[in-house]
Amino acid sequence: MADVQETIQGILSELRRGTIIIGVLSQLTEAQYGYSLVTVLEEKGIAVDPGTLYPLLRRLEKQELLSSSWDTNEARPRKYYQLTAFGHEVYEGLCREWRALTASMKHIIGDEGG
Repeated sequence: MADVQETIQGILSELRRGTIIIGVLSQLTEAQYGYSLVTVLEEKGIAVDPGTLYPLLRRLEKQELLSSSWDTNEARPRKYYQLTAFGHEVYEGLCREWRALTASMKHIIGDEGG
């Protein structure tokens, strides 16, 4: 028999993947480097492992949602990421879809959560 908590955690992991993308995009209207992004997201209640974040940032850059630049003025060089114009349009569209989805889910499961 399956463990309820284990099953819930697996499903939550799937749900979190998409929400992390929206969370990351939401914080990159101004340039940030990876570790600062981990910190900001954590402060806002979204824990993201750096091992998850950095491949995601590279993928979003490859999809042209983000641009990056190196700052070598500090003792430790940092790669900064920021939304592109295309990324901003995609982010806005994702927010619209998220709001519609959450409204639908609220209608389906009700305010009490099931």
